[in-house]
Amino acid sequence: MSRRRWPAALCALVTAVAAVAVATPAQAANPIITNIYTADPAPLVVGNTMYIYAGRDEAASGNNNFVMREWHVLSSTDAANWTDNGARANIGTFPWAGADAWAGEVEPRNGKYYWYTSINGNGAGWMNIGVAVGDTPLGPFTDAKGGPLISDSTPNSSGLNIDPTVFVDDDGQAYMYWGGYWGVRAVKLASNMIDTVGSVVTPAGLTNYWEAPWMFKRNGLYYMMYAANDTSGCVTNSSYACQRYATATSPLGPWTHRGIVLGQTSSTTNHAGIVEFNGQWYIVYHNANAPGGGNFRRSVAVDRLYFNADGTIQQVTQTTAGPPPNPGGGGGGSGTNIAPSATASTSYVSSWESLAAINNGGTPANSQDRSSLAYGNWPEQGNQWIEYQWPAARSINRSSVYWFDDNQGIDLPASCRIQYWNGSAYVDAPGQSTCGTAGNVENVITFNPVNSTRLRLLITSRTGLSTGVLEWKAFQS
Repeated sequence: MSRRRWPAALCALVTAVAAVAVATPAQAANPIITNIYTADPAPLVVGNTMYIYAGRDEAASGNNNFVMREWHVLSSTDAANWTDNGARANIGTFPWAGADAWAGEVEPRNGKYYWYTSINGNGAGWMNIGVAVGDTPLGPFTDAKGGPLISDSTPNSSGLNIDPTVFVDDDGQAYMYWGGYWGVRAVKLASNMIDTVGSVVTPAGLTNYWEAPWMFKRNGLYYMMYAANDTSGCVTNSSYACQRYATATSPLGPWTHRGIVLGQTSSTTNHAGIVEFNGQWYIVYHNANAPGGGNFRRSVAVDRLYFNADGTIQQVTQTTAGPPPNPGGGGGGSGTNIAPSATASTSYVSSWESLAAINNGGTPANSQDRSSLAYGNWPEQGNQWIEYQWPAARSINRSSVYWFDDNQGIDLPASCRIQYWNGSAYVDAPGQSTCGTAGNVENVITFNPVNSTRLRLLITSRTGLSTGVLEWKAFQS
């Protein structure tokens, strides 16, 4: 997020397309990137890679205003060593816009990656929310709508339409929260991810909300983190901000305030995101700690985040060292992939597809790749499953799935989850992370170790469609 308007005279400096810079690696430390200044980070995990989408601060030293014209994508396979993949979008990505490349977030769906971001349009009003789309986490990204998704003309819009956070629930319904100047708003998104559904609502219960919402779900509970600038235990001066959080049992609330996640940082603004990666939760945020940094020359930092047994969040300890490397096991799991040694079964497989595809060790090039066979269950819909069985019990704590999408009736699923045989019935694997449904990537699911002879992937299709899998892995803990 940003609090001050960028001078319109700088608009002429915007290029028409995003500049793709040579990827620049950085060593483990906080801030994670110091070759440029980066701000308003939004994390996304795809396969064995964590991505951070961030705006670039370009204000000269002594300039007390935001100068932001492009968005960069940072990436890491261990959450400690980061690569700057260059500018992957900029103001010119949106022909209808003219300034202010402020905070955004990327959400995968339908085999695409949708980048929701805050930008100043050329029309009436000030800040709008636009959406770009790409085929991979690194793009290229193009304007998906041809105009704002949210603007000042949207009924019940915020006083400052910035800082979108988008969340797709297990039933496939997408939600967007946004807003600054204490004006938090929410709306449902259509399945195409570029239109709204129903009215904009004002969520209740987000105590001392200022801006920068971030929504996620863990163990069936919805979490909303957001920037607050009150002096009631949050900050020492209302020019600064902390990150508070609330929980709810419904994606639109009402919310119940729970406490502070991240205290005051060295920059006046405070914008953060939370994500699970390789079995560890992380918070990404920005501060002014890079050489020459300041309130308009901010830099992204990453630290570990921990939950208590009751689901509450422990306040984060800010570090200069950053988190230790957490590379997982390569290919999405720690330990050995034991799927090839299992006997596979399924609720249904199409006669022209092959169940053998799911554990034959293939490495798909994309979700349409049939070179190593493909499993599909067309024309069946709703809940279907695939299952592994071993002759003796195995200890398992991770799985990964690469989805099949033939664009002919087999599509990416609405949701999925891991189950195991407890000796008498199939039950959900405890503590499991979100079962990803993105196309063209290996979706990793982590869970508390289970000791069992059988593992099941339960798949729920989108309405009117069937599902398929190119490779399903299970990792011994």
